[in-house]
Amino acid sequence: QVELAESGGGSVQAGGSLRLSCAVSRFTPQTYCMGWFRQAPGLEREGVAFITYDGSTTYADAVKGRFAIQKDSAKKALYLQMNTLQPTDTAMYYCAADACWRFTRWWPSGFSNDAYWGQGTQVTVSA
Repeated sequence: QVELAESGGGSVQAGGSLRLSCAVSRFTPQTYCMGWFRQAPGLEREGVAFITYDGSTTYADAVKGRFAIQKDSAKKALYLQMNTLQPTDTAMYYCAADACWRFTRWWPSGFSNDAYWGQGTQVTVSA
């Protein structure tokens, strides 16, 4: 059983930066992908970025060039560096983990009953 816990959310002005962290409390199998998702009020959860077990990254078009996903296997942590934040980035941000063969099938949807999900961290960007 993998347990995920996000942190690092907060309130910033447009143009600011935040770094989200996701702590993994159980061993993560080497064939897992991990990713960040977000859900804004009234909208469905959507994929933001994910990273494969071998370090390949994929980003949603809306965040390319502004966000960067990283992982630290030794610390069992996943990060999302968010720069040049915009009010449209306001959302609850979640991290998720799943076997890569399955993850890439449901990405960029934010729905999977098989993935492990954290509880989320709120990001609010004001104009």
